Amino acid sequence: FAGYSSEDLVGRVNHKPLMHDLSGFCAERSHVFLSKKEVCRALFHGRCSSSGNLLGGKSSFAAEPQKRCEALHYTKNQGLTEIPPVRGYHRGMFSYRHAFHAANHADVLKHITLLATLRHLQQKEAGITLIDTHAGAGLYRLDGDYSQKGAEAEDGLFKLLEAAAEREDLPEPVQDYLDQIAHFNPAGEARIYPGSPVLMAQLLRHEARDRLKLFEMHPTDIQALAGNMAQLELGRAVQVSREDGFESLKKLLPPPASAGGSKRAMVLMDPSYEIKSDYTKVSHTIQECLKRFPTGTYLVWYPIIPRPEAHELPRRLRTLANQTRRSWVHATLAIGRGEEGDTGLSASGMFVINPPYTLAEQLRAALAVVGPALARGNGKGWQVEAGNP
Repeated sequence: FAGYSSEDLVGRVNHKPLMHDLSGFCAERSHVFLSKKEVCRALFHGRCSSSGNLLGGKSSFAAEPQKRCEALHYTKNQGLTEIPPVRGYHRGMFSYRHAFHAANHADVLKHITLLATLRHLQQKEAGITLIDTHAGAGLYRLDGDYSQKGAEAEDGLFKLLEAAAEREDLPEPVQDYLDQIAHFNPAGEARIYPGSPVLMAQLLRHEARDRLKLFEMHPTDIQALAGNMAQLELGRAVQVSREDGFESLKKLLPPPASAGGSKRAMVLMDPSYEIKSDYTKVSHTIQECLKRFPTGTYLVWYPIIPRPEAHELPRRLRTLANQTRRSWVHATLAIGRGEEGDTGLSASGMFVINPPYTLAEQLRAALAVVGPALARGNGKGWQVEAGNP
């Protein structure tokens, strides 16, 4: 990545195979790793816990120097069409920027759930249409102005890294999540965080002809997203649109049939919920999706806050799943209250309709590690519920 301005300097590190065996590799602060077993994951390179210990895991990652590119610069110089402003939307709806919240506890829950779900779905050879209704910029700097302002990653990803360094092994969903992040941080220190669009793009299967549809409305984020996706060089497999994800999703269901004739889709719906009507839009859209394509897998993220709509949403989703005789999994993670005066989000949930049959147990195993690792005060805890038709 080139540049460190307060703009959205997001891009992508070339995803070349990472080398292993870093015996003798020296981290910052003169820490030397003596053998493969003692080699700390390069992702934690140079990052210390509050006690001063160097963070690390049991696997090793390194890579040659990679090409770097600022997405906004790339967008301007590759002739991508300037995306016009969207009429009919109040400027207030664009106040949310995920860059302020990247790698927080909500992202940890959301992305562990996303990866575990997609990994299972891809065990079948048939292609899948993947849809993200509120994609964001795709990649985020954890050392930039936006993320440093709230420092939410400190109570999310970085706490998990510290806990992971103290364990001999990790549940598969947690390990997979950390491996994906390490992939984008070959230099060692965790500076880049891949959002949902990039995580899904990285797992697209060319031979199965998986497809990824991304929607974003924010005028800056859509430009960054377009640049990031272009750099992945996935061609027609990825489509980026500045459209209302709620409305555009309906046009994509049911999805086109794969080469084998089956129709498969996974949808991630994670609006900011800064607009009160988002809660109703989510439930209404899911209801419409279940009519159009009842066998699709639908993942909904939502914040747990003292607002009636936030508490009603998971109940409404459960009712919709039960009425249509669809299985579901509901996972929540609360890290507890922060310091006095901290008004940031402390809990969130993931509701999955038509989940893999393995998801509930995988999330229980994952949250048994993540929950204690991120816990910070009163109100902390996690829960995983499941229902079958």
